[in-house]
Amino acid sequence: MNGTAFTLFLGIVLLTLVITYFASKKTKTTSDFYTADGGLTGWQNGLAIAGDYMSAASFLGIAGTIALAGFDGFFYSIGFLVAYLVVLYLVAEPLRNLGKYTMADMIAARFNDKKIRGVAALNTISISIFYMIAQLVGAGALIKLLLGIDYVYSVLIVGVLMTVYVVFGGMTATSWVQIVKAVLLMAGTFIISLMVFAKFGFSLTAMFEHVKTATPLGEAFLNPGNKFKDPLDTISLNLALVLGTAGLPHILIRFFTVKDAPTARQSVVYATWLIGAFYIMTIFLGFGAAAFVGNNAIVSANAAGNMAAPLLAQELGGDFLFAFVSAVAFATILAVVAGLVLSAASAFAHDFYSHILRKGKATEKEQMHAARWASVGVAVLSIILALFAQQLNVAFLVALAFAVAASANLPIILLTIFWKRFNTTGAVTGMLVGLFSSLLLVAISPSVWNPVEGAAILTGEAIFPLANPGIVSIPLGFIGAFLGTVLSGEKADAAKFDEILVKANTGIDLNKGA
Repeated sequence: MNGTAFTLFLGIVLLTLVITYFASKKTKTTSDFYTADGGLTGWQNGLAIAGDYMSAASFLGIAGTIALAGFDGFFYSIGFLVAYLVVLYLVAEPLRNLGKYTMADMIAARFNDKKIRGVAALNTISISIFYMIAQLVGAGALIKLLLGIDYVYSVLIVGVLMTVYVVFGGMTATSWVQIVKAVLLMAGTFIISLMVFAKFGFSLTAMFEHVKTATPLGEAFLNPGNKFKDPLDTISLNLALVLGTAGLPHILIRFFTVKDAPTARQSVVYATWLIGAFYIMTIFLGFGAAAFVGNNAIVSANAAGNMAAPLLAQELGGDFLFAFVSAVAFATILAVVAGLVLSAASAFAHDFYSHILRKGKATEKEQMHAARWASVGVAVLSIILALFAQQLNVAFLVALAFAVAASANLPIILLTIFWKRFNTTGAVTGMLVGLFSSLLLVAISPSVWNPVEGAAILTGEAIFPLANPGIVSIPLGFIGAFLGTVLSGEKADAAKFDEILVKANTGIDLNKGA
């Protein structure tokens, strides 16, 4: 066991528990639990969004993919960053103006129907659990590798911690854990990037020239096509990444933690700058790992390249920097899974329990109990699934989460705001078509099926040729919403649409005059 790594891991755990302790004193109402009572400033929420978004897949996965596949690894960085332009210009302000605690609140502002809330809650819980399993499996593998703790106990440690943050501290604790993680991650990434750049004499030209000969790919390292051979699959992946972020529940609920829409927009601007800087630095991480760690060492530590960034830190800064980067990766996972638990618990407790089961008549105390028990339930389910997923290639779960978000959530959000004829049937149909088409297409894709035994979850030929279903399932989500609307014969409330349009863009409630 690496003693320095263990000490830093322990320090991060204690720091986050102290944050949770103080946050628990402020978490008294459902508004506190779900949204920190809208008390975060723009820069605080921007840091928290960045901390929520820059997952272990970003930090460990992208650095490793760039190191092993070169240019193709940067597709993820581009997709994740451009996604925030969609969030900034189309989603952030209307969502904050129309919603209260969850995405379903925003849609229910126009269609006050139980079916809408039920299906929206189903989408939120599905996306959150898919994403969470991938994070927990990554956490288990990381802690097992660094500290020698068995995979099962590693997953349980992360699972228990994320549950404690959410149950006792709610959104306040989750937000500050994400802020601390964002600061640590940016600091660690900047230090390593600076060290890599210094190795090349602070010359970009020298760095690019060196990596042409540093890997088995040779000059092809700087060209596309090393990892993604099928251009259609590449387009499909990037569609899911760019459009999926605007439908991810744990990102969307962050816009309810600020006081108004201008602050929500401001927080996205802060987040975009931070995320942009981080993804630019992933080039230095990937190139540095390729040049100074080497292809063989990266692959021998982890076939997918997930240990490239920690190994680079060890190469450049010894055991202490290695331990620091590994502890930051651990904090990254803790912050993301806490946000995922909270989004899924909010959907169950607020949308399903409070509005569907109790028909909006649940007391404040009952809603708080439901929210906390839902957090425990979601965490337990995710832990159990992650324990069974140890031997699986879980990369498809992250792709699936983005594909479902882009296919099932984004069409409904946009059509709710911008299409006058849109109705309840169209909203329900669009969400269900988007959800089940994503699930079905992934289930018959190369992410699940491969002729080579052990290369995927199941052995055999894939029916659907693309690893990511976005290019098919996203249009299907829009088509389902359109056909559900025009074929249902249900007449849309024109006055309600006008009211929603005004409120979405100005925050003014016409019924209340303010």
